[in-house]
Amino acid sequence: MKRILLSLAAAAGIMAGCCSQERRLAHTILEDPLIDQVDSMARALAATGFNAGSVYKEVWIRDFNTFIELSLEVTPPADVRSVLDTFADFQAGDGNIPDAFVEVATADNLGYKYRFCDARPGMAAHKNTVETDQESSWVQAVAQYVATTGDVAYLRYERQGESILDRLGRAMAYLRQYKWNDTYGLIIGATTADWGDVQPEHGWGVEIDDNTHYAIDIYDNAMFALALDDLSHMCRLCGRDSMATRWHLLRDSLASNIRAHLWDGERQKFVPHIYLDGSPFPENFDESEVYYHGGTAVSALAGLLSEEEMAAANARMLANVQAAGAQSIGLTLYPAYPEGSFANPMMGEYQYQNGGDWTWFGARMIQALVKYGMLKEAYEELLPMLQRTVSDPGFYEWYHLDGTPVGTGTYRGAAGVLYKACKQLRRAAAQTVSSSID
Repeated sequence: MKRILLSLAAAAGIMAGCCSQERRLAHTILEDPLIDQVDSMARALAATGFNAGSVYKEVWIRDFNTFIELSLEVTPPADVRSVLDTFADFQAGDGNIPDAFVEVATADNLGYKYRFCDARPGMAAHKNTVETDQESSWVQAVAQYVATTGDVAYLRYERQGESILDRLGRAMAYLRQYKWNDTYGLIIGATTADWGDVQPEHGWGVEIDDNTHYAIDIYDNAMFALALDDLSHMCRLCGRDSMATRWHLLRDSLASNIRAHLWDGERQKFVPHIYLDGSPFPENFDESEVYYHGGTAVSALAGLLSEEEMAAANARMLANVQAAGAQSIGLTLYPAYPEGSFANPMMGEYQYQNGGDWTWFGARMIQALVKYGMLKEAYEELLPMLQRTVSDPGFYEWYHLDGTPVGTGTYRGAAGVLYKACKQLRRAAAQTVSSSID
């Protein structure tokens, strides 16, 4: 009996020690001035507009989806809602959503195939056709608007005779009808590097053409899964239960197929691509070795990984960061595709989307770590991104492996994901402190 009591006392001491460490970590997170500083910087940037950054004239849906919550902190909801309305107005008859919209007077003649609509005179929109995330991004953005503002009535609001909720449904139906592969039960797109929107076969690389190699990847399908979750929830908010069930069943089927076809259980990673008509890369390049950081982070946000798999994924990413000599968990992928794999010169080895270091996705991995209760890892891996935001003042698009910032320093997508990661981390820390007091 004495031995049992001693064992119980030892166990209690260990538990108390663990709780004490968790409380100390929580207080450190809540009191860190670096988080406050970056939060203030993000709010100041978001208050200045909705375009992706100072060098971009367009408002892009894939970017806006990642800073809409931040915008709602510093901008009247009606202005944010107007952006969502504009994407609805430019929705095509088949349900597809454009990448971006811009004032015609300021549009760059880069070769985009612009679309126009009577509801938005003086405006034009265009769509990058190699990527398959625009519809999912719009649905997720609307869901964030509704959740943040409580404006459920917006879902019943009509644009050109059709409710926003029905338009959301048509956007998801577009993916199911026009971007669907029956063999795998997953959506398709052109071959890109992880979450990127540049295909290797063309010097520009944003338009599907006769040289495109169609493929299935984890990023597009994880984004679709997140959007289906959101749409199902919004349907229930509007009392459309049968519709909610239909979208939820599709989400469950999609998740099952992701696990069956894209998850490599032996390697404990997602396969980069399932090719439908061959690979565009050289035969001597073993693409199966490439680890996709961005797609894996989004899959975790969609709840597609177990706790054990999430821990292993984080460990693998950290090992990749060290092996590449990168500065943060935002490393796009590892190893990079060899020099010359992409016709676009921006996509050289460890450049841009081919192995650059992006806060835009690194901070989403932080959000995923918080979601899985890995607060210590989340905080430690967030710090390098916060520190470089302050030391090279601004929210840059991406960084070279040595930490040199590249692109606009006013990239709102980076500001949005950092703001959200900090907010979620502090919320979890506050809950830890509160539970310890109780």
